[in-house]
Amino acid sequence: MTELQSIEQAKQDPLASMRLPEFRFLMAGRFTFIMALRMMATLVGWWLYELTGDPFAIGLVGLSEAIPAISLALYAGHVIDLSDKRSLLLKGVSFYLACGAALLTLSYLLGNTGQNKLLIAGIYTIIFCTGIIRSFTGPSFSAILAQMVPRPLLANAITWNQGVWLTASVTGHAAGGFIIATVHASGTLWVICSLILIALISLFQLLPKPASIKAGQQKTLESVKEGLRFVFRTKEVLGAMTLDLFAVLFGGLVAMVPVFAKDILKVGPIGFGWLNAAADIGAIIIILTLTFFPMKKNQGRTLFFAVGGFGLCIILFALSRTFWISFTALLLSGVLDGISVVIRGTILQLKTPDEMRGRVMSVNSMFINSSNEIGQFESGVAARFLGVVPSVIFGGTMTLLVVFITWFKAPSLRKMHY
Repeated sequence: MTELQSIEQAKQDPLASMRLPEFRFLMAGRFTFIMALRMMATLVGWWLYELTGDPFAIGLVGLSEAIPAISLALYAGHVIDLSDKRSLLLKGVSFYLACGAALLTLSYLLGNTGQNKLLIAGIYTIIFCTGIIRSFTGPSFSAILAQMVPRPLLANAITWNQGVWLTASVTGHAAGGFIIATVHASGTLWVICSLILIALISLFQLLPKPASIKAGQQKTLESVKEGLRFVFRTKEVLGAMTLDLFAVLFGGLVAMVPVFAKDILKVGPIGFGWLNAAADIGAIIIILTLTFFPMKKNQGRTLFFAVGGFGLCIILFALSRTFWISFTALLLSGVLDGISVVIRGTILQLKTPDEMRGRVMSVNSMFINSSNEIGQFESGVAARFLGVVPSVIFGGTMTLLVVFITWFKAPSLRKMHY
């Protein structure tokens, strides 16, 4: 068998990247780490709404995390490209563990004292710290992937990576609701810290991943500018990032799920956990499908249809007053979002050279953090001024408008094949 035949055979194997031991350790660490973070997000949203009764307080969580994450993203990309990816990843996960321990300490010291204002301030401060850590850790996970997987298997590895991320997300969301209902905030935080520790142990098994460029080879500002220039000159990358930024900025409703669960659908913390998990369940279903039956053509066009369908599902969720209709709408939104995640992730990895992965992934994290965390803040503000249901309908409508505009403004993305 020739080398070319071996490569082609490997590309047809849906388990190809998972047969690499180091990749399995990375996926194990990523799974437990993301599960812990999603559980933490579920807890903090529910906890703050319990303490304040104000959906705007949930929106402020997103702003607290987004400000440092976005502010440091470009510098973080420069640091990632100059650093050993394994070492940087281990430091980031360790700092997350410290933040989890800090929340746990707060829950014991202030949880039952009635000092709610002090407790709320402490929660926001810790979430602000996680935003700083996230600016380095998120792009490091993406940058390290391409250093351990041969390029012919990269698309397969990206699909597995997204599948593991989404599986961890749904598990964290759903388990978070159940655990909150059973052992409350302190018990949930013990579970979160334990999961982060397990992730840290798994990631310790990775081999060193040295920098692609040497320190001093470029000044920080020039390095950052180079990363930005690459993104803005690569139209497929820019178009995919922009579509994600504005669509999820307006269409994301994660911040409002606690309000729908408690006040509109009246399903309590367990129902809240399932609603939080619904979109991720749908995404897992489609990710598994795409792992074994990958898209062969028209990926760009499919991306637009997926994001447009996502907006329609958000509107349906806002109008529903029945739990199962709401759950199904979120489930379908997850299926469509999963399709867009795979397409966007593959475009980004295939178009980015190794020596620029940290910077490009950091620019991407700016878009992601903007769309998710700033979107969470936008949801809180819109809910206060428009009302919860009209604000979600407005978000879904704006998502459709963004898709319509981008369809005509980014023809190269619409025609994209890989």
